Amino acid sequence: MRKTSALEGLLLGALGLGLVACGSGVATPAAVPDLHTPDHVVETGPAGGHSGTAGQRHGAASSTTAGASAGPTAGARTTQRSTAKSTSDDSRRKPTAAGAVGSEETTGHAAARRTERATSATPVNKPPATARPGTALAVLATLPVKGRAPKTGYDRARFGSAWTDDVSVQGGHNGCDTRNDVLRRDLRRVHLKPGTYGCVVLTGTLADPYTATTIAFARGVGTSSQVQIDHVVALSNAWQTGGQQLSADRRQDLAGDPLNLWAVQGRANMQKQDGDAATWLPSNKAIRCLYVARQVAVKHRYHLWVTPPERDAIARILGRCTSEPLPTTARWATPAPDRSAAPARPLHRTPRPERTRHPAPPAPLVSIPKNPVAPVYYTNCDAARAAGAAPVHRGDPGYARHLDRDGDGVGCE
Repeated sequence: MRKTSALEGLLLGALGLGLVACGSGVATPAAVPDLHTPDHVVETGPAGGHSGTAGQRHGAASSTTAGASAGPTAGARTTQRSTAKSTSDDSRRKPTAAGAVGSEETTGHAAARRTERATSATPVNKPPATARPGTALAVLATLPVKGRAPKTGYDRARFGSAWTDDVSVQGGHNGCDTRNDVLRRDLRRVHLKPGTYGCVVLTGTLADPYTATTIAFARGVGTSSQVQIDHVVALSNAWQTGGQQLSADRRQDLAGDPLNLWAVQGRANMQKQDGDAATWLPSNKAIRCLYVARQVAVKHRYHLWVTPPERDAIARILGRCTSEPLPTTARWATPAPDRSAAPARPLHRTPRPERTRHPAPPAPLVSIPKNPVAPVYYTNCDAARAAGAAPVHRGDPGYARHLDRDGDGVGCE
């Protein structure tokens, strides 16, 4: 009878806890005694009967009976502790569905953030693909990027005669050398040399773009070098970035293109030498956007490439002025010489009084050599230099007006 009462006490205690949970409105599963807790240790022997001391059996029966008689009080607390422990163990062994979803969402957000950072990263100094058409930044993105070729074979003569007028770009074949064309374009308050048909600049004022200083220019042996004409894309740089593949005429056009020429301070030009945007920039930061934009325009026109450091330097500068337009020849055209500056010539000559003419005495007989010397004529200054006759002074054999464009009596100087 004592064994049966103990089992009935256990069942009644569990039933009482279930009734309390239902009464509180919480859907709690019926509590089942945890046989692993110290309060409910029941050991079985080989024959299926209970083993242990009588005190242990009496303790178990007393606890069960107390739980049953107390109703949903002590028994409920005991069962709740068992249920909480079991639930805690289950939660450690297997996450809940909500926890699994939350973990998956957290992992998904982290992966999305990593993907977003990876896809939104843009290489440093690379021109953006969304640059506005017509800007220097957009054209920069179209230039090939390669390493610098060797300088082998470079010579200034590879780009034609210095300041020759024989070019197929704007300002060519206008009867004036390229240097004076650029001086007339870039200087202010220009005074031209009389008798040169508006070509030669004697004096003027330069607002130097490279140093933001003002230079008073005066033509002369010791003063002309204060203002020099810079090739914005140095000819040596052009030779090493695709100029070797250009024809001789195309290289001559590049050297005489007004887009690639700028009147600047002589000292700044000497400092630049043949540097590109990665190795040299004007000290005047306000002009750097226009400076590199002209380099992009020249390289685009003559199909030259940029080196990776050069591309990065140009992109970094244009990144501060993304709307900088690509310069064109029309903006940098050289003015034609002012033919009105030539000496005026009368349309009609005043008739001179007639003079009484007397017969001239007979000329003395002169012996004519058997092999008369043919007159000397040079087609251009290159021919005169090749013959070793340059410079050709007025009165020298071979002197002609087409060799002395500035009319100072010295040709091919």
